[in-house]
Amino acid sequence: MDPHLAWGHDLTKVRRVRHSREGSAAPPKPCSCPYPMDTCEGYGLPFHFVGPFTLFVPLSKVYVDPHPLDHMRETFFRLAASGFVPRSLFAPDLPATPPPLPVGRSLKLEIVSHCWQYAYLLTYQLSSLVLHPPAKTSVTMTVFYTLEDESTKALLEFFGSKDVPRVRWNWQPLEKKELFRRSLGRNLAARVTEADWIWFADCDLVFHEGAIDAAGKALLGRDDFLVFPRRHQITELLKPADSYLQEGRKGPRLLDIDPTSGFSTDTRERAVGALQITRGDVARAAGYCGTIDFYQRPVPRWRRTHDDRVFRWLLGTQGNPVEIPGIYRIRHRSKGRKAGR
Repeated sequence: MDPHLAWGHDLTKVRRVRHSREGSAAPPKPCSCPYPMDTCEGYGLPFHFVGPFTLFVPLSKVYVDPHPLDHMRETFFRLAASGFVPRSLFAPDLPATPPPLPVGRSLKLEIVSHCWQYAYLLTYQLSSLVLHPPAKTSVTMTVFYTLEDESTKALLEFFGSKDVPRVRWNWQPLEKKELFRRSLGRNLAARVTEADWIWFADCDLVFHEGAIDAAGKALLGRDDFLVFPRRHQITELLKPADSYLQEGRKGPRLLDIDPTSGFSTDTRERAVGALQITRGDVARAAGYCGTIDFYQRPVPRWRRTHDDRVFRWLLGTQGNPVEIPGIYRIRHRSKGRKAGR
């Protein structure tokens, strides 16, 4: 099956809309900077401004943004999310109330993760849905990845062959530059989700026994735009030699955590990047920073996820807490996103 059809929608149509919109304008003038076109998006400026600090720092040690305007745009939206710009300039039209849940149908939840060089963590997340499948809530597990990441590709092939009641696998390959802008994939998922709620997660989250059904119970009947688990369990920052990480690197297989050891409770006062659960109708209307083209453009390296704050700013909420027991997170020192970029 074409992976773009896994939702029952043609995801390539969403991409074509985005590309046709970008292609409708006159093409930009070639940039005369010395950087190759695959790292410079080209705005016709005569040079890259690096800054006076480079007088004291070797250029080989400095990462230069693809274009100075990107840094300026990022700064602008970070300030906007802090309240310095009227939200009405970018806010999407949001539905006030959710559609009623059809009689006799269980709640549908979609979980969205991105994976780049994190197969050793993703294996715990996917294993948790196999080992602790939901009894009432229907789940679509969506993973964005790139075919260049061989370990993640092999892992998804392994789990894709497993038939789990009430769990639907949905693997979505992207070009590496698309994967590196996390809001791009999240926006694609949000626009076409058929779920009642969509959970924007990270691949280091584990949904242990009863967690999915607890989420379904907590979300049923709510009309919030955004909610988040008030409490979840976390490890300390694990070193690469830790047994959890070492076991995850041994190849595709089912792995479980020991929830009775090595975890402590983390309490949150607002939603954060991996703990954001959005109403499905709101996600379809707003996307993920869907009104801001800057956050829908591919980038040559993994970007810091300032777009999470912008997403909450666009919704006009930091989220409301709900109780969802059984959520665990494997924290780690070594960042996979810094590998091979």
